[in-house]
Amino acid sequence: MINDLWYKNAVIYCLSVGTFMDADGDGIGDFAGLERRLDYLQGLGVTAVWLMPFQPSPKRDGGYDIADHYGVDPAYGSLGDFVAFTHAAKQRGLRVLIDLVVNHTSDQHRWFQSARSDPDSPYRDWYVWSKEKPATASEGMVFPGVQKTTWTWDAQAKAYYFHRFFDFQPDLNTANPAVLAEILKIMGFWIELGVSGFRMDAVPFVIARKGADVAGAPTEQFDMLRDFREFLQWRKGDAIILAEANILPKQDLDYFGDDADRMHMMFNFQINQATFYALAGHDARPLAKAIERTKPRPLSCQWGIFLRNHDELDLGRLTEKQRQTVFEEFGPEKGMQLYDRGIRRRFAPMLDGDPRRIRLAYSLMFTLPGTPVLRYGDEIGMGDDLSLKERDCARTPMQWTPEAQGGFTRSATPTMPPIDHGPYGYAHVNVADQRHDPGSLLNWMQSIIRLRKEAPEIGWGDVTALETGRPAVLALRYDWRGNAVLCVHNLGPGPTELALDTGVAAPDGLVLVDLLTGARSEADEDGRHCLYLEGYGYHWFRVGGLDALLKRKPT
Repeated sequence: MINDLWYKNAVIYCLSVGTFMDADGDGIGDFAGLERRLDYLQGLGVTAVWLMPFQPSPKRDGGYDIADHYGVDPAYGSLGDFVAFTHAAKQRGLRVLIDLVVNHTSDQHRWFQSARSDPDSPYRDWYVWSKEKPATASEGMVFPGVQKTTWTWDAQAKAYYFHRFFDFQPDLNTANPAVLAEILKIMGFWIELGVSGFRMDAVPFVIARKGADVAGAPTEQFDMLRDFREFLQWRKGDAIILAEANILPKQDLDYFGDDADRMHMMFNFQINQATFYALAGHDARPLAKAIERTKPRPLSCQWGIFLRNHDELDLGRLTEKQRQTVFEEFGPEKGMQLYDRGIRRRFAPMLDGDPRRIRLAYSLMFTLPGTPVLRYGDEIGMGDDLSLKERDCARTPMQWTPEAQGGFTRSATPTMPPIDHGPYGYAHVNVADQRHDPGSLLNWMQSIIRLRKEAPEIGWGDVTALETGRPAVLALRYDWRGNAVLCVHNLGPGPTELALDTGVAAPDGLVLVDLLTGARSEADEDGRHCLYLEGYGYHWFRVGGLDALLKRKPT
């Protein structure tokens, strides 16, 4: 069973093909270039690669406006190049996940072009139409301030069409059995080409009932998730779906399924937002509460834990006071914010490049309950270019060397300008230099990924937040198969000392061995450990020391 649930103890790396590595020198990243960098990813220690959309697209929304779900954009290569890449990844023990974008299509998709041109088209009912402009047209925009409506008049169709996102991304009518069958067909196609699963985009919108007459709640069609899961398990038993669903904890089991028969994984947006407040406010207590609120889930299901991704940092689940604390600390200027709800920056510049805080934050991320998901370039502390529009500022090309264009391409006109100036320019932040620096963030990241893989208790175990008596200190104990790991983080800038009861009975609870340094801590006569943490300090302990490690049941 454990081998089938590979995602429980995986390390996922997210990248965009177009900005990762250019092999043919045209200024655009491609699958041939990505294949060349698989040894780098294997050396980093990640176990799965998640690709953002690479299908043919007008690219008005970073490729999330797909015009053909069965192809590869010619700029990135061919289907043959894609298969060569997935085969090369498999040879290195790397799994491949791809974005599954089926809430909507590009308005250039042949389905929509047919649907708008003929009311009798077989694709007409694949989209959502209304003869009159619905009263709810000014509600539910995903991009407020940029997006004006969710219903747009199409002169050719002589009707309004529904789009949860931009007007060039008409929503698919996912309640239509023909559309559902097509989604399964898309999944099956990519599975046959070597994919191990999907990051499903905008899941709450995919399963929502859509139409001018839809009112009230709930509108979700949760049985649809079971259909996706059953099809995937039939086609490839260990394939997974990682759902993007920014929902409240009370809905978690609706998406996982009480019997673990819906989504395998979901991103934990509650923990993500609470983590940023904890880092900004030096207060771990709301994070501990978020961990507790999102704790219930079926054993075979898993959270995806992340710091930053390709979108803005959404702070919509925080209180107004908490949100302002995060804005003031990490995005104080209006140009750093987006849609009045989030921050559009890369992670390293949010922390002013402070190596202590960056390493603390990633140590914390790798020890939160779930599977860590790392964004390309964050392993070297890449920066952002705020002069670029909206979210593009954090989507600049990977910085491989201090050479021209950061070693991303030989072209003088790359698809997106690399960061070529300032402290985060490729002359100062790149893979080549950090690889040869034992104290670099890259080498530290490799070691922390290795350590995370050697502590399966974090991915598999039951988590308990321990009382520390220090608001800035978070202590999490993971218990699994009679073994325990304790992770302690000081989110504050000043040093602190605390007496901590591990909650593990003697004799195991009397000894802690630091997995980072090998140092031992012996409990006092009351069974408590006196721990010292530097400002922004952290420790990973095995409870019970070597004896506990040796008696751990094999996985």
